[in-house]
Amino acid sequence: MSVINQFKTAMLLALLTALFLFIGGLFGRGGLIFALFFVGIMNFFSYFYSDKIVLWMYKARQVTEKEAPKLHKMCRELAQTVGVPMPKVYIIPDKSSNAFATGRNPSHAAVAATEGIIDTLTESELKGVLAHEFAHIKNRDILISSVAGTIAGVISYVSQMMMWNSMFGGNRENRGNGAALILVAILAPILAMIIQLAISRSREYLADASGAKYMGDGRPLADALEKLERSNKIHPMRIGNQGTAHLFISNPFSGRGMMALLSTHPSTSERVRLLRGMKF
Repeated sequence: MSVINQFKTAMLLALLTALFLFIGGLFGRGGLIFALFFVGIMNFFSYFYSDKIVLWMYKARQVTEKEAPKLHKMCRELAQTVGVPMPKVYIIPDKSSNAFATGRNPSHAAVAATEGIIDTLTESELKGVLAHEFAHIKNRDILISSVAGTIAGVISYVSQMMMWNSMFGGNRENRGNGAALILVAILAPILAMIIQLAISRSREYLADASGAKYMGDGRPLADALEKLERSNKIHPMRIGNQGTAHLFISNPFSGRGMMALLSTHPSTSERVRLLRGMKF
């Protein structure tokens, strides 16, 4: 399972890179280099400072071992099992049931859990959720999402430049193929976003599988995911926004059909099915 999802991520990143090179070839080297520099700078700062921003956004408060002994104990045990440094531990003052991990690498990681998830889940279920978040830390998913975000961002930026250039200026070749270039400029960012979201879903499957492996059992996380989906319908997150939904273990904005393509998370039912079928 882990190998399959790692391979899937690599293939999706390769597809995203191929789209990036295709768009760059249509527009020209100068515009591509400028876009890469511009978007790269934005994502560089996001990579280094997004953890502080998102923790502030959700009013997360760092807690000591004395303030949250059980949470600290679970995190310390998982850190030893996974083989990563002990992360900082935060609690989000919200009744919704959710959790996320952030930080640019395992040495600068943080784990945040809502008050709701601590009250809702049993100890084994909560540890299963935390194991999933530790898997994100171990697998360096913040780095992977930053790389995917940079490539997708450049594609979107260059596509917009290419569209305006085709409509109002540019060389004769571009003007002669204006309609085709405008169509590519419209479709390319959409395809890039779909690929980027598919990468996010593949990392969620990988974190589920890795977390279950750390626990030696997929059932606690499966039970937790079912409870989280029910709980979030009753107590939706009151703070933050959909732009950070990919950070959380449970995404209240996921949908079915076409909307599933635009979700950062796989369906809960599919995640639960795979977790319950795992053998250790």
